[in-house]
Amino acid sequence: LAPLSDSFALAQVQEFNSYLCSTVHVAHAHGRRGARWADDAAAIEAMKRKVPATMAECFDLIEHKYLKGPWVMGEHYTICDPYLFTIATWLEGDSVDTGKLPRIMEHRRRMLARPAMEKAITVEGTQFG
Repeated sequence: LAPLSDSFALAQVQEFNSYLCSTVHVAHAHGRRGARWADDAAAIEAMKRKVPATMAECFDLIEHKYLKGPWVMGEHYTICDPYLFTIATWLEGDSVDTGKLPRIMEHRRRMLARPAMEKAITVEGTQFG
């Protein structure tokens, strides 16, 4: 699930996953766990209001810079793909217009068509759009 024989490609995998965990996940968390960053109720509410915009900005960058092909890294499925899938399931709940993210939504459809995903969804009883 990672290009171990190509150090540059491996660095790109690490870059993408680092962006998801250090920027996108944090942008999402401001909407639900603002008290981690502020005690002031007005500041927490301001963070919540900002989530749709910050998440849209994050995913616009993914849509136009990071998503390189049918899979995040191009032609080959990597650990980046299930991670992006998971984080992208938050978009609707964060009030992001997914109509502006056709490549990410196609990635979601491609992920949902994978037999392993179908099995996991069945076992877990989870619903994804």
